[in-house]
Amino acid sequence: MVWIYGGGFTSGSGGTAWYDGENLAAKGPVIVTFNYRLGTFGFFAHPELAKESGHNASGNYGMMDAIAMLQWVKKNISAFGGDPGNVTIAGESAGANMIGALVGSPQARGLFQRAIAESGAWMGLMMAKMNSSAQAQENGAKSMAALGVKSIAELRAKPLAELTGLTSSGLVIDGYIIPEDLSLTFKNGKQNAVDVLVGSNKDEANFGICNSAGLPGVGARGGAAGVTFDAFKTNAQRRFGDAAGDFVKLYGVTSDSDTQPAAHIACADEINWNMRQWAAAQAKAGKKAYAYFFTRIPMQNGQPSAQGATHTSEISYAFNNPKGQANQTWDDVDTKLAETMSSYWVNFITKGDPNGSGLPNWPPYRDINSKVMVLGNTVQPEAAPPLEKLKFYDSAYQRLLSSVGK
Repeated sequence: MVWIYGGGFTSGSGGTAWYDGENLAAKGPVIVTFNYRLGTFGFFAHPELAKESGHNASGNYGMMDAIAMLQWVKKNISAFGGDPGNVTIAGESAGANMIGALVGSPQARGLFQRAIAESGAWMGLMMAKMNSSAQAQENGAKSMAALGVKSIAELRAKPLAELTGLTSSGLVIDGYIIPEDLSLTFKNGKQNAVDVLVGSNKDEANFGICNSAGLPGVGARGGAAGVTFDAFKTNAQRRFGDAAGDFVKLYGVTSDSDTQPAAHIACADEINWNMRQWAAAQAKAGKKAYAYFFTRIPMQNGQPSAQGATHTSEISYAFNNPKGQANQTWDDVDTKLAETMSSYWVNFITKGDPNGSGLPNWPPYRDINSKVMVLGNTVQPEAAPPLEKLKFYDSAYQRLLSSVGK
């Protein structure tokens, strides 16, 4: 398993204690972590860079690092006891977004057989059009000009401390690594045909991944505090058009006091939908797909975390790593959940199916009517899918698709 860390494409490291793969490796698979370029080093687009690339492409340098890592694994992992023909890529948040891009990239074809994505998808955490190459390059050129720099050669000569203010594009349609908006790639079934295990957490928004309107997005901070009812409706109109009223009604918002809790729930619901529809896309492509919903509230200093089952909470359990985070304290429920989750993950890494001896049966995911596995104080399939919400986001996504590429 090759792990790709999160951090909004601006921070993170494969070398942190959080991603220590020793306890996973003890169950059989070889675990690989690595670093990829971040911020403007990993995601800066500019016409000069595109020209010198040989592919008229720039911006996705962090993606290129991930592909280079997978090429290295294919060539060398047998020397470490690994199987180059049985590779799983896995990641969380921005790392999961990169997983989506790798599943959609022709340049990554044949480098892995399955994928695990935790709290992120090819569109990011919210459904939206991807950045175009032209726009990303224009933004890069403007930010470089604002520094008084006239060429890439001049930029490369500058000290690191003077590079603040450059625009990082994040993942971008560069025409090479990512040839088109990934929503079109998945819509048309052109993504890499790999098995997937994907899912999200109950209280995603409590981590601060929602912007001031309560909408999900990598790198957003501050939650939805202070958003008025009118602002909530305005933002719903901007995102969902004629369906804005249905959105407001769906979340029962009638006054200012309703907006923050509703926005946080909506944030988590959209990520939940995002992961399920990814699983459905892979199932439609004829591959195995499994989806989860993480609900366990971690213990910190002996008390349940005030953030609940927030964004990133599942990582320590999937890695079976009780020492991965500061102030993390596990009781018997945590220890049992981590043992179960890590066994599911290892089974999927090994054979593309999380099920195994002594584990609650995890049903495959096929479409909107399928149940996901709830990973919490107990482990069992959900009682029923949240169909009303899933159908709302499905409809919103279909409207978005009609405008992608225009």
